[in-house]
Amino acid sequence: MPSWSDTVRFAFQPVVNLTTGGVAALEILARPEAGDILAQARRDPELDGRLAALAIRAAARKETLLPLHVNVFAGTLADLGGLAALRDAVREAGRLPWEVTVDIGPPYTHVPQHALLDSVAALRGEGFRICADGVGDGDVPLRLLTDLAPELMKLDVSLLARSPAVRAMRTLCEELGALLSVEGVETELQCAAAVSAGAQLAQGDLFAPPARLPVADVYVPVLTPGVTETSRSGPSVRQFVRPAALLPATASAGQVRALLTGSSDVSGVLLVDGSGVPVRSVHRSRFLLSMSGRYGHALYADRPAAKLGDPPRTVGVDATAWEVLDVVADGDRDRTSDDVAVVDRYGRCVGVVRLADLVRALSESRVEEAAGLNPLTRLPGSDAITGEVDRRIADGRMFALSWLDVDHFKQVNDGAGFAAGDDLIRAVGRALQLAASGATHVGHIGGDDFLVLADPDTLDPLANSVLDTPWTAGGRSITLSLATVLCAPGSVTDHREAAACLAPLKKAAKALNGASWVLGRAGLPGHEIRRGAGTAPAPAGFGWADRAGSDRLTS
Repeated sequence: MPSWSDTVRFAFQPVVNLTTGGVAALEILARPEAGDILAQARRDPELDGRLAALAIRAAARKETLLPLHVNVFAGTLADLGGLAALRDAVREAGRLPWEVTVDIGPPYTHVPQHALLDSVAALRGEGFRICADGVGDGDVPLRLLTDLAPELMKLDVSLLARSPAVRAMRTLCEELGALLSVEGVETELQCAAAVSAGAQLAQGDLFAPPARLPVADVYVPVLTPGVTETSRSGPSVRQFVRPAALLPATASAGQVRALLTGSSDVSGVLLVDGSGVPVRSVHRSRFLLSMSGRYGHALYADRPAAKLGDPPRTVGVDATAWEVLDVVADGDRDRTSDDVAVVDRYGRCVGVVRLADLVRALSESRVEEAAGLNPLTRLPGSDAITGEVDRRIADGRMFALSWLDVDHFKQVNDGAGFAAGDDLIRAVGRALQLAASGATHVGHIGGDDFLVLADPDTLDPLANSVLDTPWTAGGRSITLSLATVLCAPGSVTDHREAAACLAPLKKAAKALNGASWVLGRAGLPGHEIRRGAGTAPAPAGFGWADRAGSDRLTS
């Protein structure tokens, strides 16, 4: 009588890096040909553990070098502890634990949390990577998710329609140092939404459907890069990590040659010690050149490959793209094309990054940034500010959104000329930039309108600096108006609501005489006059005109 294991086949679906367009890993999916083994596995931890082990052995038979994702129910981990069957299968397959990510799936209800966390800690201690699967569409408690501290979170594609929830997950990933992946992507529109949401990884039929044979070539549409990193120090290196080709430090040159000639997409091999720490880096072109020379194979084939390698270049998994470029720039110029190893806190290799990926992405981000700058002041436009407003709302942070403009700017242009008006706008923009500190963001949204996003405790120095400056245009004195809305956590839902709260404060500021500043609080009536009094007259020497045009906020 055939065993249940004879009726289970496995399919492989690529996990795609949305930044590099390459395959980051393969998820192994059980495909029973008869019966409902998966439903039984949900109730039977031992059966689920055996399925996970069979998945690893199935991948070993396909001889794929890519990192693997294997699915395990949360209840299985809590019941079976370290998953002995899975660990044995990984060892027998010749794979390193950090090449395997355990995708923990729901249900979590009635699962002993302490036992689950102890099991996760044991797996992580051996080097396995942890993924929280079904987040946002399952029953995983938020506190447990935080305690798990996974290296990766997977969201169902249906959640992309609920942008606040996705932003919240993205924020949580940033806090935990985790990557965000979207599952079930079937259309280019969904792929674009995943990128806009800040996901670094994705999988689904759009890229490649599950197949019996592992694939390395996938379809990835051309996409406009999303806002995937808010740090001013640059995008995280996690976005660019590719799978590493690893061999033991004792590997011979012949073993390295076999790996390189059998895998044309491998640009280099890292030799690692027993703990997975890189000890030598073998560059594809230099190595093959040495081997192909006269007597090269005879001289080197049976010798240690380490003799043809170089000291590895490494960066921590929390490094930024700019820090990787610093590592490359500080090294030998002949090695600028070498892969840079990315290591975890224990020094173990979790992947590599390629210089070409970094340069391309950073160049694209600079082009995108430049396209959004105001040509007069070289300050970002409203999109940059409103995007940061939405991030602070999602983070639950209190913030101050301010609007500033030049009083009667049309009359300034009419009386002093547009060149004097342009000089004035540039000067105001420079003053705002100089007064900005810490997490303050300054934007020029057109004409004489500026937006300033700041922490509330930085408001007074900024306002005093700009409003106390004696402004002139064409020899005539000019004043500025400033309106600020303080937004406490929960007081506004997005940047549009914050802009709506700011609109009446702008009008109140413009109605005051001289340099003015009006401050209000989102959701509360009334406002406080910090500067100015009475009704603002037209400036001397200029004709009166309707101010409606300068009472506009572009959001």
